[in-house]
Amino acid sequence: MDDIHANREFMKSEFGLPKALRSDQGQGLPPPPFQKPYAKGARVIDLPTVTKEVISTPELLTCLRRRRSRRRFSRNPISLAELSFLLWATQGIDEADPYGYASMRPAPSAGARHPYETYVAVNRVVDLDPGVYRYLPVDHKLVFEFAEPELPRRLTEAALGQDFVGGAAAVCLWTCIPYRGEWRYNIRAHRVMLIDAGHLCQNLYLACEAIGCGTCAIGAYDQRATDALLRVDGHDEYTVYLAPVGKT
Repeated sequence: MDDIHANREFMKSEFGLPKALRSDQGQGLPPPPFQKPYAKGARVIDLPTVTKEVISTPELLTCLRRRRSRRRFSRNPISLAELSFLLWATQGIDEADPYGYASMRPAPSAGARHPYETYVAVNRVVDLDPGVYRYLPVDHKLVFEFAEPELPRRLTEAALGQDFVGGAAAVCLWTCIPYRGEWRYNIRAHRVMLIDAGHLCQNLYLACEAIGCGTCAIGAYDQRATDALLRVDGHDEYTVYLAPVGKT
């Protein structure tokens, strides 16, 4: 019960408490970048410009009423234009402060810090080789991270045996880079960064409904296996949420 009570307290806001905390922002340190760098010479894929042509259900009310967690996907691939739309709807940048303090995106984030990186495990996307990619929101591009010969199996294992995850056309995996939030909010950052994850995944749900796809938010996963799959260190970057995407 002590652990349950501790977690209940963690969910409560401490922003009104008079704690003398100085964030790195308050000390005048520069903000961390909006996206992780990538290696020189890495394969970078241009994403199609986001337009309304990819949307088959433009009415928001209809998308809201249809929104469900969908665990059955066809074997049909999704198009690169559809993936482009989904990535923009969750983490695309519409406006960015030139000094790196904030970025405006379709999904809100505490302090406009947007602490998440979006990885895409691709099984069936038109014009993309299977493998793991990372979204570059500043450029609206994908960078190829690595090939994984047993990607469907490893995705299923990371999702604790939920085989519809490994069988999806693509899987969005969101990792948190906690310093992006800590830079502004110090120890108060972690609760609101978890709230941010809900914002971006709900955007994915609605965007999927708009283009005839489905998704299902996955919170039950093996932390170490998922971090190992994405090749992140589990300390300065770690998985928080994932969601398979496919044609319904």
